[in-house]
Amino acid sequence: MVVTACATGVPEVPAGPDGQRDEVLVVGRDVYRRNCVNCHANDGGGGKGAKLKDGAVVEKYPDAADQAAVIRNGRGQMPSFDGRLTDAEIDAVVRFTREVLG
Repeated sequence: MVVTACATGVPEVPAGPDGQRDEVLVVGRDVYRRNCVNCHANDGGGGKGAKLKDGAVVEKYPDAADQAAVIRNGRGQMPSFDGRLTDAEIDAVVRFTREVLG
């Protein structure tokens, strides 16, 4: 997995106390890598899109459901991912941005 992190620059999902990775966060990382890095950068630092790391996304959207709604419906320059991502994928990428990048 370290090779993947070096190749893509998207942070890895850390292993929990039991040595296992949370599979929802692993899915969220993959969704982020495929759909979000072009605007939000590999590390969530922003660019064309808003900064997501260092607590920025949680500060802007304290309720994860509000963040999911923006992903689903779009807002401003943020395109809608409704129909392109499943609800489970949206929930997974929300968790990834909040728990791994955030």
